[in-house]
Amino acid sequence: MMDLKLPSFAPPVCSVLLSGGTGLVGQYVTDGLLRAGHSVRLGGRRQPASDLTFTHLTLDPTLDQREQFAGIDAFIHLAFDHLPGRYRGGEGDDPVRFRHLNHEGSVKLFKDAKAAGVKRCIFLSSRAVYDGLAAGSVLREDMTLSPDSLYGQIKLESEQALARLSSSTFITTSLRATGVYGHHRPNKWDALFGDYLAGRPIAPRAGSEVHGDDLATAILLLLEQDANVVNGRAFNASDIVTDTHEILSLYGKAGGVSHPLPAPADHAMVNVMDTTHLKSLGWQPGGRDKLKSSLRNLAVSSR
Repeated sequence: MMDLKLPSFAPPVCSVLLSGGTGLVGQYVTDGLLRAGHSVRLGGRRQPASDLTFTHLTLDPTLDQREQFAGIDAFIHLAFDHLPGRYRGGEGDDPVRFRHLNHEGSVKLFKDAKAAGVKRCIFLSSRAVYDGLAAGSVLREDMTLSPDSLYGQIKLESEQALARLSSSTFITTSLRATGVYGHHRPNKWDALFGDYLAGRPIAPRAGSEVHGDDLATAILLLLEQDANVVNGRAFNASDIVTDTHEILSLYGKAGGVSHPLPAPADHAMVNVMDTTHLKSLGWQPGGRDKLKSSLRNLAVSSR
């Protein structure tokens, strides 16, 4: 954390520009911001079917987009350009373009936001910054990192660039999120559910997850937190480790379907993210009860 003289209290922001707000994760963050009483402006390439105010925003680092931040108190950057359904490997056969847009484009947006007088900036990073660590590692924010995926490298480098822009008037924070699930449709597990309902074989796979509502709550906590606590820092956001066996068992039971399930996967192979720092701010994710509730709702809505 940078050694800065900061105000002891940061008042809640009012006007938020949210990039990537129409994506799967963005829906939860948008809902959370609105429930908390914030004014939300969506930023993106194409205007969505939404009643919210829209601002044209791109990841092109050659553009000056300072005007898009006029009247904005906080910038939450979720947008990421990738092949559909893929983050790791999302560069396809064009890693140069992938880096140009997602790193250089993100850093340019951070700089434009700061130049325009935005007070706070939160960057949605990823657990991919820990890629390459040995199985069984506990992932902590203070680790020395050298991710072995291009996705992880870009997220880490963008975090570092944002932290270097931190000042007493530009409060920056990165949130290292694990996989995000939830109740909205389209859903990240739609293809998995489709294979299960069709009786197709499914490979055992385990991973860590956090509900989109809990991710939105984490962002709100960081947004409204005392600047001294969050400025220039990164926080882990993860809740549970689950696998395709558990997910489809709960989904099938709720939907009255009993197709063969994949074998349970080895949870010990999933590196657990230490979320002590985020929880010290009051963050309390929903755990397995939230997973069960979400899968029940998804199964019922599919009938």
